[in-house]
This record gives sequence, C-alpha cells and structure tokens, in this order.
Amino acid sequence: MSNSSAPIDVQIWSDVQCPWCYIGKRKFEAAVAEFQQHGGDVKVTYRSFELAPDTPVDFEGSPIDYLSQRKGISPEQAQQMVDRVSSIAASVGLEYHYDRIHQTNTVLAHELLHFAKVHGKQVELKERLLRAYFTEGRHIGRADELAELAGEVGLDRDAAAQALAEHTHLPEVKADMAQAVAYGIQGVPFFVIESKYGISGAQESATFLAALQQAAGERDTVGADAS
Repeated sequence: MSNSSAPIDVQIWSDVQCPWCYIGKRKFEAAVAEFQQHGGDVKVTYRSFELAPDTPVDFEGSPIDYLSQRKGISPEQAQQMVDRVSSIAASVGLEYHYDRIHQTNTVLAHELLHFAKVHGKQVELKERLLRAYFTEGRHIGRADELAELAGEVGLDRDAAAQALAEHTHLPEVKADMAQAVAYGIQGVPFFVIESKYGISGAQESATFLAALQQAAGERDTVGADAS
C-alpha cells in the first residue's frame, strides 16, 4: 500500500436518528483505525438520508409509540427492538437512552451537517448530533438547539442559526437524497467507497477493513500499470 496515494474516499449516507447508523459508525471507525495503522488513510463525507421525512418536529409520543405506529407492531415488540439495538450499541461502547429520546424531523440537522462541511467540522458535528440524540435526549429537530450544538463543536453559533433560518443548505440535502435514489439506497447506513463499492448496514469492522484494503490495493495496481 503506497503511503503517497490520496485518502480512500468514503461517502456515508445516514440519518442522525438512525440507531444502526451510530453503531455502524463505531464499527467503521474501528476499521479505519486499523487501516491507518498499516499506512492507509480515509476521507469521510456524510450524506443526508431522511428515514422519515414525514415525521413532525414535535412528535407526540415516545419512540416506542413511534416504532409501533410506523412499523405496525405492538408496543411490546417495539420495546424488544429498542432493547436489542441498545444492547448492540452497548457492545461498541455506546449508551442509548430511549426513555430520553425526542422523536423528531431531521431535515434541519442534515442542513446543519452541510453547513458544518463547508466549515470543516462535519465529522465532529455528526458525532455530536448522534450523542445528543441517543444518549443525552437533546431535541435535534429545533433550530435553537441545533445552533447550540454547532457552537459546542467550534462552529459559529449565530452563523449556524442564520443558515438554518434561511435553509441555505436545503438544496444539498435534497441532492444527497436524489443521489441515494440513483444509487438504489433504501436503508442506512450505506457506505460508498471510491464511488464503486457499496456496503449496506452496520457490518462488522472486518468487512469494512477488507473493502478499504481492496480499494487501496486496486488503486495501487492501477498506479503501477500507469507508471
């Protein structure tokens, strides 16, 4: 693997209220850490995917109510789903507190992630939003709360608030969603490596690592052929 090659490009479609996206993020990060130990590098860009764009900002009810209604299952079955995903989250070091979660619409959060991308803080904000939603019970559907979270990762709070008020980055959110449709993405997380490999779901770290190594190996082969 050549150290001089550019970082492997990884585009990740995900939603900030998707429990598997946070789990997948941790498993992917473990793969990246190992990949970097062997001289590789990765550049991550987060892309917008709204799992439930019809959800109101202030959903009346609990996440259990939401899951039960959306999936047409009993509250007991919804609770079992939540317990299972919380257990898997714990296995990768995450704390999910579904009793605190505010089910909401995530379009503003996605707009803010594009704002953060422009200012070089997208990766930091993505982590902050996920922790705020799943662990801390923050309301990530409201512009004022989002601006506060932006400030917490070093972004200009007032500029973030203005971008949200004016929906400056809504076109980018819509473009990401359109690209997801073009790729045939129906669920997230979805990882696109070097614009040619697609990995769906919160796979094990070894799967992500193998894909990164394959992409790097093919790039080196192409480079050797061209030289």
